[in-house]
Amino acid sequence: MREVAFIKQNKEKWLSFEKTIANNTVKDPDELASQYIKLINDLSYAQTYYPKSKITIYLNQLAVKTYNKIYKNKTEDTNRIITFWKTEVPLITYKYRKFIYIAFAIFFTFTFIGVISAANNAEFLRTVVGDSYVNQTLENIENGDPVAIYKSGSNWGSFIGITVNNLRVGILSFVLGVFGGVGTIWVLFENCVMLGSFQYFFYEKDVFWESVRGIWIHGAMEIFAIVIEAAAGLILGASILFPGTHSRFTSFKKGAKIGVKILISTFPFTFAAGFLEGFITRYSNVMPNFLSVGIILTTLALISYYYLIYPFKVNKQQTSKILAFKP
Repeated sequence: MREVAFIKQNKEKWLSFEKTIANNTVKDPDELASQYIKLINDLSYAQTYYPKSKITIYLNQLAVKTYNKIYKNKTEDTNRIITFWKTEVPLITYKYRKFIYIAFAIFFTFTFIGVISAANNAEFLRTVVGDSYVNQTLENIENGDPVAIYKSGSNWGSFIGITVNNLRVGILSFVLGVFGGVGTIWVLFENCVMLGSFQYFFYEKDVFWESVRGIWIHGAMEIFAIVIEAAAGLILGASILFPGTHSRFTSFKKGAKIGVKILISTFPFTFAAGFLEGFITRYSNVMPNFLSVGIILTTLALISYYYLIYPFKVNKQQTSKILAFKP
């Protein structure tokens, strides 16, 4: 068949199909798949007899659009919440993984500053957390329970209060990213210096191991989540400072949307950390070493896998699907 006759015979069908795809009017995924098969047949014919023709390029582009439409419908049929944590967030964290690495680099730097500051100034911790907090901790050390300050109050009261505070810190860290990321860095600075100086304080008092067993039962996920939330804030700041080819406002909206998704993804870990602090940490002094260490390593491995390893696996799976599609 001559190319002109081929186009004339199928033109109306292609245009109608293109309009359907563009206007998102397909209600039945099976019907869409059926039309897609017909389109692939036409594309195969064009690739065979008119390989360098514009009509072949047009059909290939339409086939790709249709494939994406089918894949989108398939995704929307699944549980949206599961898809969010199982696929969407991992792909986002993979794409913006450099911000996570930067946030961790800042975290370790500021924590080290806290350690060095406390090591060179015996009164430094008091300027960070206040005299009453330090005095109470000294009393707890003398009483044989260095981290007793984390065990006051009721289980549920501690869980709710701690979780709300951690959510506040995370949201604040993200929102302050609107100031070019400077606000996020400041929140991270405050928390990291406090962490570093406090841990050195325990080391200096020869109760470092006891503090690790207590603090990091909940701290593994709590601190890790704060770093991820800081990464979200840095993404927001970068979207304002470096809009690229987009307008600054368009870039900001995109950065805000991405950042919010990352922020929300940390909430389950924040709740889990609050639960551990409210219900488990209080028993750290009577808990066998293998159990406390097991909880710390398990929680750290869980959140590390989700943000540092799993995104690579999801990205590889998605890339394989794309490469397997050859119209």
